Amino acid sequence: MTVRPTIKRVLITGIAGSGGSYLAEYIIDNCPAVEVSGFSRWHSTADWDNLRAVRDKIKIYEVDLTDLGSVLSGLEDARPDAIFHLAAHANVKASFLTPNAVLANNILGTSNLFEAVRRLRLNPAIQLCSTSEVYGQLDPQFVPVKEDAPLRPASPYAVSKVAQDMLGWTYFTAYKMRIIRTRMFAYLNPRRADLFATSFARQVAWIENGLQQELVHGNLDSVRTLLDVRDAMRAYWDAILHCQPGEVYNIGGTTTMTVGEFLQRLIALSKVPIPTRCDPELLRPADVTLQIPCIDKFVRQTGWRPTYTFDESLKFLLTYWREEATRARARNITHE
Repeated sequence: MTVRPTIKRVLITGIAGSGGSYLAEYIIDNCPAVEVSGFSRWHSTADWDNLRAVRDKIKIYEVDLTDLGSVLSGLEDARPDAIFHLAAHANVKASFLTPNAVLANNILGTSNLFEAVRRLRLNPAIQLCSTSEVYGQLDPQFVPVKEDAPLRPASPYAVSKVAQDMLGWTYFTAYKMRIIRTRMFAYLNPRRADLFATSFARQVAWIENGLQQELVHGNLDSVRTLLDVRDAMRAYWDAILHCQPGEVYNIGGTTTMTVGEFLQRLIALSKVPIPTRCDPELLRPADVTLQIPCIDKFVRQTGWRPTYTFDESLKFLLTYWREEATRARARNITHE
């Protein structure tokens, strides 16, 4: 198992986002000697809600990754020992509506980050946080999905992540930059509302509080292997400590079910009946319906294993949105 020299300073791109904020919390709670900073675009820094638990313990740089000058300025000041590159336009369905915006943001932002590191002659370990979406709709012969499975992206977002992945490989081979690529499979993240699980939990909580009448959904037949966001962020930290630059690693959970089965498990926890309806607007032009990871390579390299059970993760997700629903209902009553 590879162990890196002591990491004293880390930088998280997209730190105010759903994953970045949980990663910041994990590092601060478990590695108190590590200084945490992050990049966040100016229009993302207006709302620090995701970072409210750690805002006074981190340093934020208002950086737009599509602007090389601001990336250079931020990196020159931060000078991190390790970089977690989470920033991305990550909504799959939206990428079909605005493909050029998603492609430009994700590809150019990654290119600028790598170029800035190279030009400043920094030498951080860099974790390029990618996604299982790069594999697309694979033939069942490739399932469980290993890292050498074909890349068949099924959305503009997935195309942008494949490009990021290839940029990581290019900068590793051309400039010997210490870039580790990780491909995260489905995980339960309360702060990311566009994920199917989070959307379902939010709607259940809204219906319980009389803020919504029915739950709407898209395709329920897709198969996913699910992981708790807290285990996912711990995996990112373990990756930066132990994984080999130039290599790619799948990260994912061990609980597999259809989206419909997940919905039924969630509804079973509801305090009221939950009417449901399929909304054709939520169906994607092309969908990825079978994503079961093989995580053996990552486990061998790091010793990581999920620690939260599916039931614990489900309750964590629903509790978060019940609290949000209570606040939303209070605001509605106040404004009446």
